[in-house]
Amino acid sequence: MDLSLLSGHALALGLALVASGAVAGFLAGLFGIGGGAVLVPVLYQFLTVLGVDESVRMHVSVATSLGIIVPTSFRSFMAHKKRGAADVALLRSWLIPLPLGVVAAALVAAYMSADELKGIFAVIAFVLGLRMLLDQPHWRLGSDIPGEPIRAICGALIGFFSTLMGIGGGVMNNTFMTLYGRPIHQAVATSAGTGLMISVPGTIGLIWAGWGDPHLPPFSAGYVNLLGVALIIPVTTFCAPLGVKVAHDMPKRRMELLFGTFLIIVAARFGYGLLG
Repeated sequence: MDLSLLSGHALALGLALVASGAVAGFLAGLFGIGGGAVLVPVLYQFLTVLGVDESVRMHVSVATSLGIIVPTSFRSFMAHKKRGAADVALLRSWLIPLPLGVVAAALVAAYMSADELKGIFAVIAFVLGLRMLLDQPHWRLGSDIPGEPIRAICGALIGFFSTLMGIGGGVMNNTFMTLYGRPIHQAVATSAGTGLMISVPGTIGLIWAGWGDPHLPPFSAGYVNLLGVALIIPVTTFCAPLGVKVAHDMPKRRMELLFGTFLIIVAARFGYGLLG
């Protein structure tokens, strides 16, 4: 990478990272997500401007997003937990299967191409967003969340695909819980907890998976870029409680429509990049 680009774009990069951190933190509280669905495409674009090698650009975006999600998810979850909205029993039942899915994803990510990661991101975001926009009361898989072993399998799959997307699992857990009749506000609160359970082992796993890659940008530990983490974390942790407040004041259907629209926009952005 041409280090002269760092000085030429330093101010613009810093301002953009702060702005993206503010948006990601607010969305973390509003939708129970770690902000990865915002951070991954934003980070990818700036890594492109800085000339980071295409072979690791998406990997660095995903891994850095997970690193940033750690404190954001923690603060978001604690804010929701104080309101008594999270399903702590569900989170306890996923203490083993969810991280197992995360570890499996970290192993797989080391052998995936950038386009494959972008494709997974776009397809899953589009499907989940469409489901939220077209949601009808009769679209349910059951009246309550299933027991074992289905519950454990679902937890492992949420951990696996969320890690490959660089997200905290909120988009998937929200869909999972609402399909089984849980209120969207409870799903959002619980999703903040899954974000913590995914981001910690996911960050460690992707540091390991990318360790020693010669194409990594400066200030990287494996696929995690420490500079991006350091700049964005303070802003996201500050803004997360603001999103929580708005979430608890907003009608259920309006939250679903906003969430679905947000996912479709993100999917379109990555889909366009693949076609180009």
